[in-house]
Amino acid sequence: MRRRASRASRTRRSLTDIRTVAVLAAAGLLLTGCTAAGTAGDSGSDGSGKSADAPVKVGLVYSRTGLLADYGKQYRDGFMAGLDYATQGTGKVAGHRIEVTEQDDAGDPGKAVSAAKNLIGKGYKVLAGTTDSGVALQMAPLAAQNKVLYVSGPAATDAVTGVNDYTFRSGRQSYQDILTAGAMLGDAKGKKVTVLAQDSTFGQANVAAVKAVLGAKGAKVGSVLAPPSATDLTPFARQVKAGGPDLVFVAWAGSTAPALWTALDQQGVLGAGKVVTGLAGTASYPVFGAAGAKVSFLAHYFPGAGGGNAVEKAMLASVTKAGGTPDLFTPDGFTAAQMIVHAVAEGSATDPAAMVKALEGWTFDGAKGKQRVRAEDHALLQPMFVARLSGKGAALKPELLDTEAMDTVAPPAKPSAG
Repeated sequence: MRRRASRASRTRRSLTDIRTVAVLAAAGLLLTGCTAAGTAGDSGSDGSGKSADAPVKVGLVYSRTGLLADYGKQYRDGFMAGLDYATQGTGKVAGHRIEVTEQDDAGDPGKAVSAAKNLIGKGYKVLAGTTDSGVALQMAPLAAQNKVLYVSGPAATDAVTGVNDYTFRSGRQSYQDILTAGAMLGDAKGKKVTVLAQDSTFGQANVAAVKAVLGAKGAKVGSVLAPPSATDLTPFARQVKAGGPDLVFVAWAGSTAPALWTALDQQGVLGAGKVVTGLAGTASYPVFGAAGAKVSFLAHYFPGAGGGNAVEKAMLASVTKAGGTPDLFTPDGFTAAQMIVHAVAEGSATDPAAMVKALEGWTFDGAKGKQRVRAEDHALLQPMFVARLSGKGAALKPELLDTEAMDTVAPPAKPSAG
């Protein structure tokens, strides 16, 4: 596997993420693979007694149930569509059939680790999935300990990037979200940015993220934090308006979201300056009500965001044909399948180190557009989108306003810790 000469002497970097807690060590005994490495397409035996055309077994660990089950389904539907696309409908790559075993982690890191250990113990060399950031932070160390390829899914925590040599990601990360918001601000130097959030761990993490990203570009970042129990949000909307910010970054979760957007609209905040928030899945659109047309959304993905490129068309058609509904995290699964097929085709069917080498620096066409796996830290560089909601009620749908190129919203490089 490729190594950079300076890696051995590189001071181990902190894995503390601006939006998440430190990486948790994976529990349990180390499971080490002992079969000899073989490359895709080799003839004869791989040295382990198995035929060189034996199936490549992929463990898909994701939230089939639990709070993130909807996101998990989007990911899973996308993965199956991506596998069909990347193998040209054969389910095979370099003579090897791809066999997928699904495991439900229910959003529980303990269940995910247990499932992953079981799969590794059965000889699985490839793991993918993880809808939740907390799960990803447990899975990544396990992958490094056991030297298996791990492709994380929708988990957005920045701490996954650069965590180790065996961990990749098929979705975006939080830094890319904030940089997309910053692109709407333009030259950040001297601009006033207010983060409107709940006074909770989630809200405070968003304040810290915006300060770390936009503050570093010269913006003056402040915050208005409301108690999570607050139901009358008018005073907080007035406080935001009184501050006269150039950009309002809203990070809000929970059942009071409709009341928040109504208050912001009634108090004139939405008409006084640029208000930005993240665009979640289709089910969230009605939350914004009439305010939706006045808000700028940073978007990871929505159907059509890719501009109808050939890969996106194939993904949408495949998921729909299978009875699914394309949504926010469908590309994360689709991209994961593309990455795994490439890793086997250009690397190995049995040697994760060769798979890693094949993925590092790979540039490819994805559903979102041109994407690249950055070699030094395995960040997935990808376009991000700016949108607005148009229509009314159940007919609300996103309209693409701008596309930020993958290099424009690339996070700082964070070389692998090993």
